[in-house]
Amino acid sequence: MEKHILIVDDSPTMRLSVSFCLRNAGYRVTEASDGKEALQKLQFMENKGQSPALIITDINMPEMDGITLISKVKETELKFLPILVLTTEAEESMIEKGRAAGISGWLLKPFQPEHLLWAVKKVVWSK
Repeated sequence: MEKHILIVDDSPTMRLSVSFCLRNAGYRVTEASDGKEALQKLQFMENKGQSPALIITDINMPEMDGITLISKVKETELKFLPILVLTTEAEESMIEKGRAAGISGWLLKPFQPEHLLWAVKKVVWSK
């Protein structure tokens, strides 16, 4: 069964890299360039009776950052949706903000494809 993942990152190169990795592993991918666009894509999916199995988001983005996105998603019917953070942020205070917002995991860029796929499999297939 194909699982659907929403990738949120303002870097087109990073979205392409993560998408390539996930698609090659058999996942369906939707991309958004920031939190605001991600919420629009989630609404579009909901209108079609769909939802992703996972969100992978960066933290530092224009329009709406990742922590705000996570908080807003957790206020909806998707509150139990797993969310992985993929970022350059390594400060413990930022990781704590992510935990408080409801993240499922925190990965650092640059990522190793096998580490990303392991984390994705752990949170998506354990549901």
